[in-house]
Amino acid sequence: MKKIILGSLFVASSVFAGDVLAVVNGEKITKQEINNVLKRQHMTYDQLPPKFRAKILDDIITQALVIQKAENSGIEKTKLYKKELNIIKKQLAYRLFLQNKLKSFKITDQEAKSFYNKNKDILFKRKEEIKARHILVRTKAEAMDIINKLKKIPQSKLDEEFAKLAQKYSIGPSGKMGGELGWFSKDKMIPAFSKVAFSLKKGEFTLKPVHTRFGWHIIYVEDKKPAGYIPFNKVKNRIKNQLKVEKLRAYIQNLKQKAKIEYK
Repeated sequence: MKKIILGSLFVASSVFAGDVLAVVNGEKITKQEINNVLKRQHMTYDQLPPKFRAKILDDIITQALVIQKAENSGIEKTKLYKKELNIIKKQLAYRLFLQNKLKSFKITDQEAKSFYNKNKDILFKRKEEIKARHILVRTKAEAMDIINKLKKIPQSKLDEEFAKLAQKYSIGPSGKMGGELGWFSKDKMIPAFSKVAFSLKKGEFTLKPVHTRFGWHIIYVEDKKPAGYIPFNKVKNRIKNQLKVEKLRAYIQNLKQKAKIEYK
């Protein structure tokens, strides 16, 4: 039993020791400290490439050395230090108070749904969209040659083969990605392109190439979404956050109305 306990303590102390990355004049710099610095970048020390780990550790060591020197210099007793510290305290109090106040507001599903229904046509209406690929070439003859190749491909293999042909022949920037354009609404593309693209059914490609100022296009529609509304469940949390912010604004406005404010 003692061996098990001692072994566990040894492992725990080893893990703790491994978190210490440097010791600067007796002050330990831990991995957790660096992770706190990287938090805003949504990164951790372990996720960084080795050269960046060395760079950030060197920066933290430099900072620790300067802070040690500053503390020993008596700078904390100066008027300027105390003045700046007071400003930082007020800013921190302001930020934390508003954060806590925002969290304190409770928005029910019913309130969110009511906002959704009132604003459906303004904020949550979705245009018709298609997901498409295209192959862009310089001449109509080239385009017709590719269309004739596509006609011989079984429907079950069309997605894969269209992408391969785009990679091989397309001169457009999307060629490397198999001609992929992703999801888009009619107004996101030039009229000549959109008119034909949105006339196609899912799984169809243009039997005649489409001419634009960029060249000749063969368009393939992978999928379609009809016009409609974004479902409530997909935007519920966003609505709740927005309503919380509105309540916070109202709270601040109320503070202003009750306060004695003199402009000079």
